Amino acid sequence: MPVEDQGTFPDRYRIIPRALVFATRAEAVLLLKGAPTKRLWPNLYNGVGGHIEAGEDPLSAARREFHEETGLNLAEAHLAAVVMIDTRQPTGIGMFVFAGAAAPGEPRAGDEGSLEWVAFDRIPSLPLVEDLPELLPRVLAWQAGQPPIFGRYFYNETEKLMIEFANP
Repeated sequence: MPVEDQGTFPDRYRIIPRALVFATRAEAVLLLKGAPTKRLWPNLYNGVGGHIEAGEDPLSAARREFHEETGLNLAEAHLAAVVMIDTRQPTGIGMFVFAGAAAPGEPRAGDEGSLEWVAFDRIPSLPLVEDLPELLPRVLAWQAGQPPIFGRYFYNETEKLMIEFANP
């Protein structure tokens, strides 16, 4: 099919692709606590990730972002979830969420914030990014070989983030 037949018309809904990684070791997950100076999510815990660049596939982007933000490689990574985020704009977000394991070594903090191996039982007591209380338990329970989790985030009329998952 020629490139002009791909249907990339200006009036079609578009997404900005992002990759998010939750790497585990034993009974802990590596989380990034956002730097207090960050514009988005200062002092809140999140997974590691970022934008998928032109020419990258989601897995390559997840591996690159993980290495850039932690100094570690991913020993394994599996697509665990795909979440569409409706921003009420002509362009939304497509988030590819990976579950994996980090290669040996200790993470190094960077400009994004500090990194911490968090025991699973400590997660509920942390100040998490708004969607993580819903997303993270699903990703941690997900097993390689299962179909990915599908989700949709959107904002209601009062700007509250609404979260729906199509499967457990």
